[in-house]
Amino acid sequence: MPAAQLSLTVRAALSGAWLILPTYNEAENVEAILRAALAQLASTGREHTILVVDDGSPDGTGEIADAMAGEHPEIRVMHRPAKEGLGRAYVAGFEDALANDAELILEMDSDFSHDPADLPRLIAAADEADLVLGSRYVPGGGVQNWRALRRLLSRGGSWYARVILGVPVQDLTGGFKCFNRRVLEAVDLDGVHADGYGFQIELTYRAIQAGFTVTEVPILFRERREGQSKMTARIALEAVWKVPALRFRR
Repeated sequence: MPAAQLSLTVRAALSGAWLILPTYNEAENVEAILRAALAQLASTGREHTILVVDDGSPDGTGEIADAMAGEHPEIRVMHRPAKEGLGRAYVAGFEDALANDAELILEMDSDFSHDPADLPRLIAAADEADLVLGSRYVPGGGVQNWRALRRLLSRGGSWYARVILGVPVQDLTGGFKCFNRRVLEAVDLDGVHADGYGFQIELTYRAIQAGFTVTEVPILFRERREGQSKMTARIALEAVWKVPALRFRR
């Protein structure tokens, strides 16, 4: 997207750990998740920045994030004019973090499905691995408040991707990650166009194919606290055809 179409709340950019938070209609969650994430990142002793990437939320999410940025110099807000999908939001955030010399780049949901208290554990694990995954499907991990069908679809999706791609990762569809900058520098971000599950699978697969080390840290995934899920049937089905396409391309 041309830079002229973006609006960025400019704060002093810090190297160290950057957390990318994509948002769309998260007015009920955004202030609370920012406060919680700030506290956890501060506990690591690292310099840290949170970048909110808002896709023109009509519910005022971007304005709330701007107000938080006015209070906290560690928060930056990127305003994109329209909703273009989770994948493109993350790519925009990754590129800004890399341009500002981030050492570690984290991604997580902005609705408390991922617990901000797990951020320090992912960052600590990055001392030994290039890519750290917050994993629901390794010992100690799990999900909470999901119906049986959703559990089946999620586990089945990870199993399907693992078998087709031939990789040992247990949770390929999760979106709680910590990248060393060299991983994102090596991955062709412009060539990643999937959303949701497909985006997460593709990033991890590309990292493995590039020879980077990957580790999984157990997390408990909870159903969102407020608001409505952004997952759609289109996003789920996209992952079904995206996985064989990745293997075929390889």
